[in-house]
Amino acid sequence: MKTIYKFKKQAAKYIAIILLGLASCTSDWLEPEPLSFYSPEVAFVDANSMYAALSACERNMRNEFYGDGMPFCTEYTFSDVAVEGVTDKAPPAQNLNLQIVPTAELNNTDYNKIGWYWIEGYRMIKFANAVITRIDEITFKDEAERNAILSAAYFYRSFTYYRLTNQFGDVPYVGSEVQSPKVDFYSAKREVILQSIKRDMDFAAQWAEVNPDRGRVSRGACGHLLTKINLCLGLFDEAIVSASAVIDGGQHTLMTERFGQDANLADKNVVYDLHHYNNKSILENKEALLTVISREFVDDPNNPRLNNMRNTVPAWNHPTIVTPSGIAAIPTFVIPDSPYNYWWIYGRGQGRVRGVPYSTKMIWTLDNTDLRHQRSWYDADGTFHQGNWMEMEDLLYVNPAILTATVAPGLPADTHSKWYLQNFRLYADDGSILCQDTIRNWYAWPQYKTFIPDPTITSNDWRGGRYDWYIYRLAETYLLRAEAYVWKGDMQRAADDLNVVRRRAKARDLEAGEVTMRMILDERARELYLEEPRKTELTRIAFIYALTGRPADDGTIYNLNDFSDKNFFFDHIMATTQFYNKGVRTAFGNFYTMSAYHVLWPIPQPSIDSNTLGIINQNKGYPGYEKNVPPLTELE
Repeated sequence: MKTIYKFKKQAAKYIAIILLGLASCTSDWLEPEPLSFYSPEVAFVDANSMYAALSACERNMRNEFYGDGMPFCTEYTFSDVAVEGVTDKAPPAQNLNLQIVPTAELNNTDYNKIGWYWIEGYRMIKFANAVITRIDEITFKDEAERNAILSAAYFYRSFTYYRLTNQFGDVPYVGSEVQSPKVDFYSAKREVILQSIKRDMDFAAQWAEVNPDRGRVSRGACGHLLTKINLCLGLFDEAIVSASAVIDGGQHTLMTERFGQDANLADKNVVYDLHHYNNKSILENKEALLTVISREFVDDPNNPRLNNMRNTVPAWNHPTIVTPSGIAAIPTFVIPDSPYNYWWIYGRGQGRVRGVPYSTKMIWTLDNTDLRHQRSWYDADGTFHQGNWMEMEDLLYVNPAILTATVAPGLPADTHSKWYLQNFRLYADDGSILCQDTIRNWYAWPQYKTFIPDPTITSNDWRGGRYDWYIYRLAETYLLRAEAYVWKGDMQRAADDLNVVRRRAKARDLEAGEVTMRMILDERARELYLEEPRKTELTRIAFIYALTGRPADDGTIYNLNDFSDKNFFFDHIMATTQFYNKGVRTAFGNFYTMSAYHVLWPIPQPSIDSNTLGIINQNKGYPGYEKNVPPLTELE
């Protein structure tokens, strides 16, 4: 039986990674250090040493989702489902028109992590290329072993280029190991890069391991990525074929019955089980196509915590949330041995990823049975049951000071105490607001995805512990195939695939006439919040509209010639977020602004400047675009 791909096993392998001598930094993002004695030709001696090199790719993939202000936050705050919610300082990316330029701080927890994707993306390509270039320099036990390792390396390189081309557009393509200093890179055309990685993934989808250790690349993950690439290229029939190979392959199934830890709890459900912090990588979970592994027992300084409870939950504990009588709703300390110890239940939220009305309200109006939107409830005897979804109104006024606060002369004795254990309210009876900062402190969230306890923390600073996270799930494969059917105009088959996912959540079936691209995006937001790279996927869809010239749901037609001036990405966000399109202003004074050219991120200026013998193009809308040259249409 296959086992979990533990980080203890990986940690030992990291030693081999260090021997590769392929470290980079922000100023030499593609330029390796001169090869030392510990070079790849010395370190690569067998299949295990190549897997050790690929564990560095696994590490990079993992680090996107972990730590305070994780890079994945940036994918969400540049999308339709969330904005940057920190409101007490200037740096957070909110006024994008002002803040997002090539020379800005683009790799900082307090600003954004655009630069992280650029730097770490090429770092991962570098590790993958070391394996790809040297694949035939060692002896394997058979062709299948060789091709499985090559497929994994192809996957990591293709995964990264898929992200880069939908984050930045045209980017330099590095197709083999760079063995000497190189400062003559040129941007390559996005479509040409996608065609190249499609060829790689056509191979990988045939040769990758079918049932590898958890944490390693599976054939299902390769087919899933291939489907996304096929969609990018407008190859909708091929996307259906590659998605169907994963769905019908027999190795993966949608989890529709209770399983894993807490499966015996009667007040929980399969949606809760699927996202339980201990269930993502267990062998019983047949829906997981690819996960990243993080375990508490690993003594590794590069093994950060998920921090989802901090990054994505509102700052519900802020003292400016008060009862109708003016007393702070929540105490500033943990209440030991209390069922109302909210710090442990919900985490010390900071609101970095602030859900917007589109993702917290609009997409949940189809029915009231969807388990993904199941709220908490109380039995007749007062027993509390934690639901999958949290609204601020589900919290209670639990500050002990409410019971002991001094009552002003002339007021009833229970002026304050009557509010104890009553539900939060946003407005008092007289219409006054009871939360001073509704951006950071007041919005709904998916508790079933954010609850990740941290056994190492005993204070009131629960942020999220070290547990596994999904990269790809079979549910998304169904949604990708549904999207391909929409592009082909086959709304009945699209509805069939959407309904497979919706039925698991006890949501009502959709009729073919209800299926639109907006419905695809709605369902992705319902099912894949905090899993899909939302900005990447929105830009991918915007490119498809521009490539095909097919009308959007509202009849708008887009094209590639003026992509940065007019695109589906921007129009959709303006129609949904109610932040960038409303002139919302934070308490600190930042306005939320966005322009159409933000469909692509700026290339960090240090990378352009240090590439002294070549030209890396800047994206339209940013300073430096006027220096561009035609991108490469043939790859080395």
